[in-house]
Amino acid sequence: MEMILQQLPVVTAALNEGFLQTLKLFFVTLIGAFPLGLLIAFGSMSRLKPLSVVTRVFVWIIRGSPLMIQLLIIYYFPGLVLKNPIWGGGETGRFNAAALAFIINYACYFSEIYRGGIQGIPVGQEEAGLVLGMTRRQIFFRVKLLQMIKAIVPPMSNEIITLVKDTSLARIIALQEIIWAGQAFMKGSHGISGAIWPLFFTAVYYLVCNGVLTLLLGRLEKRLSYFR
Repeated sequence: MEMILQQLPVVTAALNEGFLQTLKLFFVTLIGAFPLGLLIAFGSMSRLKPLSVVTRVFVWIIRGSPLMIQLLIIYYFPGLVLKNPIWGGGETGRFNAAALAFIINYACYFSEIYRGGIQGIPVGQEEAGLVLGMTRRQIFFRVKLLQMIKAIVPPMSNEIITLVKDTSLARIIALQEIIWAGQAFMKGSHGISGAIWPLFFTAVYYLVCNGVLTLLLGRLEKRLSYFR
């Protein structure tokens, strides 16, 4: 116990640094995946058959393959196959590759949630809007959007919470997120080796983060309850 108390400041500093990387990846993924997912949803619902087919096949491939494989392909494919290591070997390159993989993956999942929310709105509302002389753009932003948001908040909340935990997969390309930081003390980091307890401490970070997100998303869902 005394040894753990002596090591605690060093471990905490390392875990905090790793958690900041985790949070950075989390927020960058959301910022990129939210709008990209909406564009993909529009593509899958497009009246242009080639566009909708290509978009749906792309979504099927991304959703049907493991995120870990997508991370490995995006990071290693340019250097090993194209002989153009665009990501370099530093932490910034690893982060950029991980962010791209996460954005594409989660955008495809979000797109299906968007599509379900949009198509779940009664067709009669669009027909009524057209009769009143509104454009399809006006109907979407003035009539459908808020109803869609209400419908997608619960499934989107689940995906967002899952994203927090999925960020740990980025360590497969040696991105130094919080799990990487905790596991490093087993192998020898900051003069500490053979210590497994820092790895269990990482669970506390995830629990607190997901707890805060659950409360925030729950409050958002209540604010949108006027559509019931």
